[in-house]
Amino acid sequence: MTKSRTDVAKERTLSVATGAVGTHGRSATRLVLASASKIRAQLLRDAGIDFDVLPAHADEAALKEALRAEHASARDAALALAELKAARISAMRPDDLVLGCDQLLDCAGAWFDKAIDRVDAGRQIGLLQGRDHVLATAICVMQAGERLWHRVEAPSLTMRQLDATAIDGYLDAAGDEVIGCVGGYRLEGIGIHLFARIEGDYFAILGLPLLPLLDFLRGQGIGAWRS
Repeated sequence: MTKSRTDVAKERTLSVATGAVGTHGRSATRLVLASASKIRAQLLRDAGIDFDVLPAHADEAALKEALRAEHASARDAALALAELKAARISAMRPDDLVLGCDQLLDCAGAWFDKAIDRVDAGRQIGLLQGRDHVLATAICVMQAGERLWHRVEAPSLTMRQLDATAIDGYLDAAGDEVIGCVGGYRLEGIGIHLFARIEGDYFAILGLPLLPLLDFLRGQGIGAWRS
């Protein structure tokens, strides 16, 4: 019996809805970025990755305090926080690949939080100037609550020696971009002028170890092309 156009349309709609057929025959599994970070989203977008953004809302402060009490390293803490965020969103999107991310600034064992205002940014820069610090950057991918892959990088940065006048001048020039930044700087902006030396992956400093992530995603059939 010949199927009507309506029957064919219904069958195709059902197959797309259940993930059996996607655009151009690809799987309907999506990548979900569990972060509100604009720079992480921009890096993925520039790399040709199609993804959804669904920021995770988790009690990071409580977990950080527990990890500090256990004398966890900054690397381990960053990974635990990335997993917490990925797990929260994976419970909502179990069929998709959920990317959780976190970054901790560690200076001689002291962990820095995001600057809440200009004064806090200036205080953090004052503590970091003339010293080395590490940005422990962790990402993990979960599906149905199971961790499929993870990566942790720890680039090292040395800030120039800066007096109060230099710090105030930077804060004037940077404006509101310092608010919400760990360490009070954005390396992708004029914050680069604060530094004397950088060692490690640039993308990891921005919050996303991009090259290993893209390698993993290609293995999952996600990317601008697969090779």
